[in-house]
Amino acid sequence: MPDAPSRSAPPALPAAAPGAESPQAGTGTVRRLPVAPVIGGLILLLAVSVVVGVALGPVQVPFSHVLSFLGAQIRGGVISAERAGEFQIVWDIRLPRVLLAAVVGAGLATVGVAVQAMVRNALGDPFVLGISSGASVGATSVIVFGAFAWMGLYALSAAAFLGALGAMVLVYLVAATPRGLAPLRLVLTGTAMAYGFSAVTTILIFQAPTGEASRSALFWLLGSLGGVTWGSLPIAVCVVVLGIAHLTLSAGRLNALSMGDQTAMTLGVDAQRLRRELFVVAAATTGVLVAVSGAVGFVGLMMPHLVRMLVGADHRRVMAVTPLAGACFLIWVDIGARMIAAPQELPLGVITAVIGVPCFVALMRRGYTFGGQG
Repeated sequence: MPDAPSRSAPPALPAAAPGAESPQAGTGTVRRLPVAPVIGGLILLLAVSVVVGVALGPVQVPFSHVLSFLGAQIRGGVISAERAGEFQIVWDIRLPRVLLAAVVGAGLATVGVAVQAMVRNALGDPFVLGISSGASVGATSVIVFGAFAWMGLYALSAAAFLGALGAMVLVYLVAATPRGLAPLRLVLTGTAMAYGFSAVTTILIFQAPTGEASRSALFWLLGSLGGVTWGSLPIAVCVVVLGIAHLTLSAGRLNALSMGDQTAMTLGVDAQRLRRELFVVAAATTGVLVAVSGAVGFVGLMMPHLVRMLVGADHRRVMAVTPLAGACFLIWVDIGARMIAAPQELPLGVITAVIGVPCFVALMRRGYTFGGQG
């Protein structure tokens, strides 16, 4: 008598196969590197970047002093009176700024990977959902008209997050159908809403009572870490750590989702449920990051592709490397923002665009296949 068919667990979620690793990004002819050495090198680079980022600025602080200050603060040492000014620059001004740059870079880059898998589009990034444009409306209302003034120093971040939250709900309500969230519908809805929110932001800026308010709003819209304090870090760190942890644990499901909804279903992955999860995680993380740093473009778009060139398109490998790569990248972008036109600062978005556009063109010239299309 033949054995009765048994109910077994769904098949193991695959590593992406060559040539079908990910519909949104091919890797051309580049050989992938082992993950462990790449992670080790990026951790070392991150440590060096933090020290350099703290030392460099309009007021130079010797590297030896930076290491001494950090060691003294950790071990409870004493700072001499003649170095008290340098210590304040290092500990109260630059270190929280550099750490927030690392957090924002890691968060945006990782969310970029998730969004590209969610919408199955090589041009997907954290801002394609319209979340940043919604946050911009809230932030601009604070900068230009003083909304939420009763919240004091937290007014800007709170208004930006509420704007992002409102945009997330609106995009979801418009994009959702009885059959779930379709990738193309989600992209089109997010893009359309982004144009609408941008129009509202432009109107608010034109109605600004002073030119200074307009300039401040425009500067924020391009991304800035100026005025960061230790109080800016806890919420951003918690949200980014939780978001990265969730996305890393979902790496196998992201591989399945990247192969299409039907393939994902055969592998035991509920594509619609996963897409809803990714939407909430991406929107919440992006909203918090935009609230503390403004709209920093190109990080979430370019870093996932660059990482795939190094380690391949398997999301288990990509998720292990992307946060470190994004953190290192944005720290150096912030260093450039402070140093290029010192003592004035450049918006972060200007530098990421200057770097991102040539990188994008270079990838295409080298034969990198976005979405498998040469």
